[in-house]
Amino acid sequence: MKLVKMSLAAAVLLGASAFAIDNVKVSGDAKLFYGTNDMGDASLFSKGDAVKALTNGEGSYADTALRVSVTGDLAKGISFGATMYGVSTLGLENNLVSNTWTGAHGIGQNSNTAFAKNAISGGAQVNDAGWIGELWTAATLGKTTAKLGRMSLDTPLAFTETWSIVPNTFEAAVLINQDIPDTTLVGAWVGKGNGGIHTELAGAAVVGADFGVVNQGGTFNTFVLDGAYAAAIVNNSFKPLVAQAWYYNVVDVADAYWLQADWDCQLIKGVKVGVQYADMSPKGTGIVVAGSDDSKAVAVKLAYTGVENLNVSAAYSDRNKNGGLNVANVATTDAQSKLYTESYWSYGFVGASDATAWNLTAEYNVKDIAKLGAYYTNVNTDWANKSGDLSEVAVTASKSFGPLDTTLAYINTKANDANSYNTLQAYLTLNF
Repeated sequence: MKLVKMSLAAAVLLGASAFAIDNVKVSGDAKLFYGTNDMGDASLFSKGDAVKALTNGEGSYADTALRVSVTGDLAKGISFGATMYGVSTLGLENNLVSNTWTGAHGIGQNSNTAFAKNAISGGAQVNDAGWIGELWTAATLGKTTAKLGRMSLDTPLAFTETWSIVPNTFEAAVLINQDIPDTTLVGAWVGKGNGGIHTELAGAAVVGADFGVVNQGGTFNTFVLDGAYAAAIVNNSFKPLVAQAWYYNVVDVADAYWLQADWDCQLIKGVKVGVQYADMSPKGTGIVVAGSDDSKAVAVKLAYTGVENLNVSAAYSDRNKNGGLNVANVATTDAQSKLYTESYWSYGFVGASDATAWNLTAEYNVKDIAKLGAYYTNVNTDWANKSGDLSEVAVTASKSFGPLDTTLAYINTKANDANSYNTLQAYLTLNF
């Protein structure tokens, strides 16, 4: 699901407990995702074509993916993990859809070019792709853990996005220490990542949707320009409060800070309050003009979980004007944001320059029926022609049938002062 949920302490997800692995464990899942919209000249459930997909909207898109993960112990205190991903359209683009869910596909030449039905295609087809997304080893000594290799990360400004059919990952070194009571210290170097721009398959019969989460073929490239350093402290000394502070040195691009506090209010049962502050300061010869203003954002969230099976929240964020960097994930093109106001489906708005955003969320688990969700996000800016504005409503229904997880989603979007459009999506995940 493309809904980001901020953990209470992102660093804890990287902590020593993650490596308490007994023997060897194999797990994974098989996914089938489908989506369709009536953006521009497209119509719901239409296959569309390359020209329409490129110029007027995404039309219908589908993909399948397979994930297989293996973890185990090499010796006492030393563990390893490996995860392989594979994606295939199963030929759906030839019959039902015109786009894919991921940019990991490549474009190839159909051997049956003599029978090509589409003059634009020239016999082109979407290729399958496979890659190793994780391959790490970790060592724990006392309360200190070091992890090295390819891995998922969950930090506020550089993280693995899990909303698409396959996630981006990193080549990194992470050091975690928990010797100080109720405190986690994190240090990291991120050298490479496979999140990036999906090269549109211009001139081909099938054009992958511009979901820039994974590079074509899952290829790993230098992270941003020259890698990045990160350091963090996460403290829970006052039990109802989790506070975290992050510093990033994205080489030749920016210095960045992220502060966050999440308080489980004891005064009113079920009430939770969160505050976030981010500052991204451009530097060097990076991807923004020298001398650009800092990008700053503040967000607050009020949530209530006092009714059984019901979660509701309201969030507000404000982004300063003229900052050269989006307050969002620096690891992918789609740039999902960890700000509390992030929308269900349309990314790149809440962390953009001059964005004032608010979000309303309600989730209710109807016992033995389904988990229902409703999400509303509104973003306003002073950009000309309201080109940075967004109004999005999303409604979801999720239910598990044993190992099979299912989700249906309806989304209504009005963005960049264009006409509103509707999106329908279906997510099927078989866990093993």
